[in-house]
Formats: sequence, C-alpha cells, structure tokens
Amino acid sequence: MTTPLNELTATEIVAAINAGRTTCEAVARACLERITAREPQVQAWQYLNPDQVIEQARALDQSGRRGPLTGVPIGVKDIIDTCDMPTEYGSPIYEGHQPSSDAACVALSRKAGGIVMGKTVTTEFANVHPGKTRNPLDPARTPGGSSSGSGAAVGDYMVPLAIGTQTTGSTTRPASFCGVVGYRPTWGDLRTARVMESSGSLDTLGILARSIEDIALYRDVLLGVEPVPIPDNVPAPRIGFCRTHVWPRLEPATQKLLEDAAQRLARAGATVEEVTLPADFEGLEAAHRWISGFEFARNFTWEIENRWGELSETLRNGRLKDGLACSYEDYASMRELVARCRHLLAPIIGNYDILLAASAAGEAPLGLNSTVHPWVYMIWTTMHVPSVTLPVFKGPHGMPIGAQLIARRSDDRRLFAAARWVYQRLAS
Repeated sequence: MTTPLNELTATEIVAAINAGRTTCEAVARACLERITAREPQVQAWQYLNPDQVIEQARALDQSGRRGPLTGVPIGVKDIIDTCDMPTEYGSPIYEGHQPSSDAACVALSRKAGGIVMGKTVTTEFANVHPGKTRNPLDPARTPGGSSSGSGAAVGDYMVPLAIGTQTTGSTTRPASFCGVVGYRPTWGDLRTARVMESSGSLDTLGILARSIEDIALYRDVLLGVEPVPIPDNVPAPRIGFCRTHVWPRLEPATQKLLEDAAQRLARAGATVEEVTLPADFEGLEAAHRWISGFEFARNFTWEIENRWGELSETLRNGRLKDGLACSYEDYASMRELVARCRHLLAPIIGNYDILLAASAAGEAPLGLNSTVHPWVYMIWTTMHVPSVTLPVFKGPHGMPIGAQLIARRSDDRRLFAAARWVYQRLAS
C-alpha cells in the first residue's frame, strides 16, 4: 500500500483488512512504530503496553471475525474505565487504579472489532489543570484539553480514532488546536456508563478522527446500531453564520477566516445568512460556570473530604471553589436560563441545516499551562446540540484553527452530510 498504514483513516483500514490487503497486526505495528518514534516529543499516552496491543490484533486476525471497526486502533481518554488497563483520571489520587469492567463505549468498540491501543492523557479529572501532552504540530504549544492526549494522538497519526469527552470544550478545543475532526454528539445519545462524571447535565462522549466518515462510523458503533454511510450528492446546505456575543473576543485573524469561509460557501452554492442569538444567550457563560461547578463539587465530595491536599491548586481555586460557593437556588436559576435558551434556539436553528461558528479564539497558544478559551465552546455544549469541528483553517503561525458546525438536536446525521459538503469546499 502506498499510504503508510498508520496514516490510513478508520474506514480505509477496515476496507483494506476486509480486502486482504493488510492485517490487524500490521496496522497495529505501524501505529506502535509511530508512537515509539514520536511519543517522547508528544507524550499523548498515559498507558500503553505494546504486547497487549499485538495480542489483541493477532486474536482478531486468527478469529477471522469481522465488524465495522475490525483492526482499527483506538485511543481511550483516561477518565474512561478499561478492564485490562489502569484508569487514573489524570490524578495522583488514582495512580494505578484498575477498574473491573469496561465502560460501555469501550465494550462497544471491542465488540465492533476495534483495538484499544491504550489510555490517552487527560487533564486532572477532565478539568483545566494540564497533563504532560504537547501539541504534535509544535511542542511549545498546548494541545488543548481536557482530551489532550486523544487529540494529539490522532493529530500525530498514532491512531486514526480516539474517544474523548466534553463538558465545556474538551473535544472541540483539542480538535481545533491539533488539526483533526472533533465531534460532540447530541447530549444523551451516547452512553457514558463507567465514564467519570464531571457534570451530568453537560457531559458527553466526544470522538476525534481525521475524517468525517470515521466520525459517522464510530458514532453508529457507539450507538450500537448498524453503520449508515453518509449519503452522497447532498444538496448545498442552508447555513446560518452565527458570530455570537463572543465575537469581539476572537482573534482578528480568526474573525477574517470565518467571514471568508462564509463567503466562499455562499459562492459554492450554499444559502448563507447571518444569525443573531437573543440577548439571553449572553448569560450562558455564567450559567455553564455555576451549573458545572455545582455538579462537579458534589461528584467529588469524597476527594474533597479525604484527599484535598492531592488536588491541584488550579482545581481547588477553580471549578471546586465555584461549585462549593454556589447555592442550590442559584444553580436552579441557571438551569432555568439554560432551558429558556434551548427553547429560544430551536426555531432559530430550525431554519438551517447547520450553523457556522468559531471552534477557538485562534491558534493553540504557546505554553502548556492553560486549556484556554472556554467561552467559545460553552454555548453549544450547554444547548445540548451536536457539533463538528473541521480542520480547514491555518492561523498566522501556520497552526490549525477549526470551523465549528452545529445542527439541531438529534440531527447528527444531517450534520455529517453538511460537514462533508463544507469540508470539500473549504479544505481545498
């Protein structure tokens, strides 16, 4: 094969194995070789056992069993339980912790023939205190968090797929910074059993990949349904260009990239209109902060009471401080605001196939000490709508910046079709 095996997408790997052009073991070895060469610089992995990986691959080859993900190497964020690998949640409190069973998403991945390569680095409890991972395109820059290892591993061609999570922007941000496709599903669609809960009102799984086709395939696997291909020859989408109230906080280069993209898509045949959100949406930044903080602080009562000194100062003075200071009355009031905004959004977004918005304020910043820009992503996360981030822009320093596309609740498949149409016109 002309393309190195570690650079194939998941759908390409499955097709090659089914056609007899390669084997599960050969793909796994190619990914392990890439990891060996690049891990000292990128540091995407919290746990990796090459012998364990080869054992999985050989078992698949010998069985002859075929599934929608047969032979596809997958990185799993280290807040997601694995029965045969430690799960440490990005915290020294859980060093060496070994769950007794797989999370639902891991079990579904294995059932479909996927190879669990290892555990990817997460920030502490999927919050803001960074892990060791570097941006694969520039090790002096952050990869974004909290799914930092997942984004970096996919962006550096170590694996074609990785599972992340998102409570604020934990999949969208590393996708934008590492130049990959990132997907946050409609809230509640993908099971989070045995995935560490941060804020149950907001948490979802996330998928990081190098193609929109892989995202669609893996979503169906994690839904436990027969995969449905993205339809061909879809009409030009109706696009709402949504600057949102955070537009002035975006870097000027990002603003221009988005404006130029809207114009290019219109010239390509899409219907593109400016969309303004109601004033109530300006309160969502505070609402997300207090809702996520209130729920997070209750979820981590044991750690607060018993291991306070082992929590980072960043966490103690951030989300935990917010959560412990938030009254139930304020929490309930913020939930009412969020519910009102969801109601207001429905007829607005219903006029379009997708909304076009920012994925990040700009390129990945220099330094590793911040997961940055939470206000860019939290609107759409809080609204429970699906979104895809596409690697279609380059910033002033040549680093990637994503374009975020958003669709109506439960319209994820339409989102994928529109995203492919957009990608084909912006990535060239």
